[in-house]
Amino acid sequence: MPNPAKSLFSGFLPRLVVAVFGLYLLAAVIVGMYWSREPAPFAVTAPQPALLGEATVSTLVKVASTLLDKPGGFLANDWAPPGLWLDNMPSWEYGALVQVRDLSRALRKDFSRSQSQSTENVDLARAEPLFNFDHKSWIMPSAESEYRKAIDSLERFLNQLKNPQGDARFYARADSLANWLGDVSTRLGSLSQRLSASIGRERLDTDHNPNENTADAAEIRVQTPWLQIDNVFYEARGQAWALSHMLRAIELDFADVLSKKNAAVSLRQIIRELDAAQETLFSPMVLNGSGYGILANHSLVMANYISRANAALIDLRQLLTQG
Repeated sequence: MPNPAKSLFSGFLPRLVVAVFGLYLLAAVIVGMYWSREPAPFAVTAPQPALLGEATVSTLVKVASTLLDKPGGFLANDWAPPGLWLDNMPSWEYGALVQVRDLSRALRKDFSRSQSQSTENVDLARAEPLFNFDHKSWIMPSAESEYRKAIDSLERFLNQLKNPQGDARFYARADSLANWLGDVSTRLGSLSQRLSASIGRERLDTDHNPNENTADAAEIRVQTPWLQIDNVFYEARGQAWALSHMLRAIELDFADVLSKKNAAVSLRQIIRELDAAQETLFSPMVLNGSGYGILANHSLVMANYISRANAALIDLRQLLTQG
């Protein structure tokens, strides 16, 4: 004779496991959607009284801190759900991190030194390599711990900057700004090419032999893999988000230089293009329609804004290098 209690338990347990697992998946999806929301922009302001360099350094600190303190924290190195299942936000984080790395390098080698023979600041020399730590490392040490150390070093530099007796200095020179903008332009140019490659295109292979006659160059097909299209798109949005804040800080700290070079309007136009690249995406996914097809191609729209910003950057660098 079957045991009723045993039969009830054997039928109830599998249903309980399925229900718990279903609730877990639902909760993970909801949390993942919340974690995937891009951080809102923050105000970039100049201190009163104005302190040269404070806007740039404090903005760099804020951008880097946002990567770690936003909902869900830093997701690029997550090894467990729901962070493990997400790829758009980690791509956004990497895009912003690229700009953090470039600006921290510019601070170390240009903005904080009066000339090439000057001694580099100890805290900035510590911060730059820490920001370049592998962003996917999750233990011994984790990426978050290394980036926290870098932020602490930037804050020490900022405190020194505020102290008239301190060793930290910030030099707002046209040549230093042009050097950093050259790095930025390289990043945006690469992003524009990768975004445009969402649609396969035939082009001449001039990358391996740039000095050869293009008439003899072989044709190659360039196309971003289908599974990488949304990653490139969100990496571009991350770079645009970080860079728009940094350029607003540069506008404050380099106001005199930009005014003398008649370059302030050019800088504001770059910021406008980057802001447009961050407009809300209403589609639940990144669409990849053909250039003149029925469906939209969000990557091509993003490439348009990035290319326009890069073109304005090139013009701005020319203004800064002119006598």
